[in-house]
Amino acid sequence: MNETSIIISGFGGQGALFAGQVLAYAALDNDLNVTWIPSYGPEMRGGTAHCTVIISEDAIGSPLVRNPDVAVVLNLPSLDKYEKLTRSGGVLVANSSLINRDLSRNDLRHAYLPANEIAEEIGLARLANMVMLGGMLGLDPILTLEMVKKALDEHMPERHRKTIPMNYEAIERGYSLCAKESASIKS
Repeated sequence: MNETSIIISGFGGQGALFAGQVLAYAALDNDLNVTWIPSYGPEMRGGTAHCTVIISEDAIGSPLVRNPDVAVVLNLPSLDKYEKLTRSGGVLVANSSLINRDLSRNDLRHAYLPANEIAEEIGLARLANMVMLGGMLGLDPILTLEMVKKALDEHMPERHRKTIPMNYEAIERGYSLCAKESASIKS
């Protein structure tokens, strides 16, 4: 891995920013260079929210990303925006719970995950972001599952620590679904 740029985008309240933070902490905890830049729509919850994460073994020249290597899109407006911006050959993971259209491009490795349904099966609807994060790692193993789980354990706010086992399950479920998808794409 030289440098990988990731956009995680959704409605405010879907946890896009937290998913990016977890990724950034995992990279930082493993002595990689990282930037994490959040962006909120004017309405916050229910508006748009996205973050840009860059992970690199080398110094990061600029935290600005025009064409991300990876896009994790939690809703249809995010797909509409970032599908066309993701670099050719990049990775796109889409939440099929809230996205009802196919990709219009055929030059991206991609997967659709029913993240909301999986999160509800686990017992906590707000874990769709972790399902998507796991899915991204299954398609593009920028970091290992263990790195991300360790970062969650070390950086989870005290008031949410009881949800760590469910967060692990969400990440693992997304990962396993997309790792299977990735294996079938490569063969």
